[in-house]
Amino acid sequence: MKPKISIITVAYNAEKYIEDTIQSVLAQDISSIEYIIIDGNSTDGTLEICKKYKDQISTILSEPDSGIYDAMNKGVNMASGEVIGILNADDFYANSSVLSAVVDLFKDPKTDCVYGDLVYVDPDDTDKVTRTWQAKTYQKGAFLKGWMPPHPTFFIRKKYYTEFGLYQLNLRSAADYELMLRMIHKHGLNPVYLPQTIVRMRTGGVSNASFKNRLKANKEDRMAWQMNGLKPNAFTFIRKPLSKILQFIKR
Repeated sequence: MKPKISIITVAYNAEKYIEDTIQSVLAQDISSIEYIIIDGNSTDGTLEICKKYKDQISTILSEPDSGIYDAMNKGVNMASGEVIGILNADDFYANSSVLSAVVDLFKDPKTDCVYGDLVYVDPDDTDKVTRTWQAKTYQKGAFLKGWMPPHPTFFIRKKYYTEFGLYQLNLRSAADYELMLRMIHKHGLNPVYLPQTIVRMRTGGVSNASFKNRLKANKEDRMAWQMNGLKPNAFTFIRKPLSKILQFIKR
């Protein structure tokens, strides 16, 4: 039996691109999708765009929050699906069969989480790929070598949020990394790789916006290990950003 899937989009002043995000979810070729949008009390036209699709969106919540991860936690707590995925307000699914492929993998009770590949695209010309993130099959201990899956392609059973916790709000840019590190590396959940492009992400993410922000993200990566009582290798925090260089080569 196919599990019900909940997709959460968090948004704040995202009127420029959120319609692409919404349409990519609504275009999926499965009907058992719970779509939740958590808006941080936007002051532009974001909410008006969302309301255009209110008959097809399960929940639209707009209120102040403490940042993107606080909004994600709200969505997770509201979700009723067995499986949860998070799609940012300027990203979109690569095709209409992404979620059916994900759900098929979750029919196996041994599958705890699923992830796939991601491409970065030009914000305005989304046919123009600027980086390719090929996640590859997980090998035990891969986080020690700087590996992580692309968070927008990461789907996990809700019960593990309940069992092992939500996103840590004291991290500003690495809470997604910390959560996946905690779930997969610390608690040993079984991640299954879907070898296809799942998400097309517009360039301009917070942690990659500048060298200064990259340094801050690297500091938070270290905090993520410390928070979980985990010991990284000597080169873990060097290999993680270096692995991104290959993303510019593999287009």
